Amino acid sequence: MPSFQTRLKITGLRPGNPPEAVMAAGVEALETRHHVESNQLNIAAGVPQLNLRFLVEATEYSGENSQARLSASMMRDAVERVAVTGSLQVLRRNRGRWAPI
Repeated sequence: MPSFQTRLKITGLRPGNPPEAVMAAGVEALETRHHVESNQLNIAAGVPQLNLRFLVEATEYSGENSQARLSASMMRDAVERVAVTGSLQVLRRNRGRWAPI
């Protein structure tokens, strides 16, 4: 199964939401479609970044990438309910390296 990763910048919390709601929203959204392998919050250039790694059912290369992009978009929509987000990257694991799709 192909492995993908999202990197979503978090620029603020929406009123009334605790910080842990950000990760919970992202993981819950991805788990509706895929197995989430790992999740973590990193700081990149002083900005929190939500990193979620997930598996996509193996089909054909472009279809797998399309599924990953759609799922990442759905995840971002879910996170937007509790936080203000910035840029979103979707990467695919290829020969031991992460490459943007």
